[in-house]
Amino acid sequence: MNSLTVKVLVAYLAGVVLTVAALVLLFDGVTRWRGTLYFDEDISEFAEELSEKLVFDATGTPVGFNEDARRYDWMYVKLKGDLAYRLLDASGRVVLASPESEAFWAASGPGARRLAQGNFSFDYGGQPMRGATEVVRHQGRAWYFQQAGSARLFELFHVEFAMPFMSKGMGLFATTLLLVFGVCAYLTLRRVLKPLHEVSASAAAISPRSVHGRLQIDRVPTEIVPLVESFNRALDSLERGYRVQQEFLATAAHELKTPLALIRAQVEFMAAGKGPDMLLQDVEHMTRQVQQLLLLAEASETQNYTFAPTDVGAAAREAVEYLTRMSSARGVELEVRHEPRDPRDPQALAPRQPPAPHEPVLWAADRGALFTLLKNLLENAIQHAPAGSRISVEIEADRLSVRDRGPGVAPHQLDRMFARFWRGVHRRDHGAGLGLAICQEIAEAHGWTLTAQPEDPGLRMVVAKSPA
Repeated sequence: MNSLTVKVLVAYLAGVVLTVAALVLLFDGVTRWRGTLYFDEDISEFAEELSEKLVFDATGTPVGFNEDARRYDWMYVKLKGDLAYRLLDASGRVVLASPESEAFWAASGPGARRLAQGNFSFDYGGQPMRGATEVVRHQGRAWYFQQAGSARLFELFHVEFAMPFMSKGMGLFATTLLLVFGVCAYLTLRRVLKPLHEVSASAAAISPRSVHGRLQIDRVPTEIVPLVESFNRALDSLERGYRVQQEFLATAAHELKTPLALIRAQVEFMAAGKGPDMLLQDVEHMTRQVQQLLLLAEASETQNYTFAPTDVGAAAREAVEYLTRMSSARGVELEVRHEPRDPRDPQALAPRQPPAPHEPVLWAADRGALFTLLKNLLENAIQHAPAGSRISVEIEADRLSVRDRGPGVAPHQLDRMFARFWRGVHRRDHGAGLGLAICQEIAEAHGWTLTAQPEDPGLRMVVAKSPA
């Protein structure tokens, strides 16, 4: 029952059966509910049909019916207690009448004697009767043709004959519909679903060795195309992640190979009786690389984040406090501003007044990841800022930036700054070159953008929220 073909065919079968049943029930219900109205319409139509088949002689007097109407003669003979007709002139005199209908019309009452077009009713032999008068005009004279029938005759034709006949007809129609359209629906579904089987086979063939493969949408039904396109976009992301991880592993292996070789050389050097200081430096450098590699791997996984309303200003002040000793050693001042500074303002280092109280700027963020992003941006700025300069963390409602007054970065290198293991030429330490890559991963996980903008002097790193 999970098959789409089976579900569509079952729905089609149920729809046909319910439709036929509803039509039969509707016809039967309406017929029984509005029986008198339909009876009047049938009698009126029959009277109109016969009145049009009257034959007149040369003097304009009706003498009977044409050959087409005579086929009904047997009905008036066999059903003389339930069906009768007569033709009256303008004075109410009977000109023509069905056989042995005198008693029938004698019970018709005043309604039938009123010479006007319309319906009338009466009782005859204990049965309710319905009649209709049709006005016939010929050569300037008016004639009144009357037709009447019993209610049981109506029920005989409509309930006992018409309903079973219609039910059989609807059953035959439903059977034909099921066979013909059922086969067509099955063949159409097979043809429509064939491209989906081909797409499924193509998807099953995609593996880490063929992650570049994509699903074709040429023959896929239009309604399924968005699903296939979404799957292809997911494959694009998967391929990019796979390539990045491959490059990451290759580069990490290369980066770790060098400090390991240095450590080996230092161990051999110590064996010759030399000091351990250089060995400790290499171990510290390698430890920092491993820590940053682990942090980068953690930042690349979105499930490691816990998002909650976070005060950006508080996170920035925490990062500044954490790096105070490092900035003091470099002779660099750190500050947090809740309004961007006018670029025309001279970069004086005069002491500033304590900042005024401010409303917290709340972003949906992981507090630990936001702290790491700010810390890395500030560390990177400290490494490039000249002594005696100021580094500003400027916070706005929808963006924050870290501005230094260092030598900056050449325009052609701006796009390379976030590549893994890339190091600037003015960097004063021997870092692994992963700090900005970690910041980029954190920003992408939050739906933010991280860009580098040249300043005069220095560089501004901008983290911006995406528009809501």
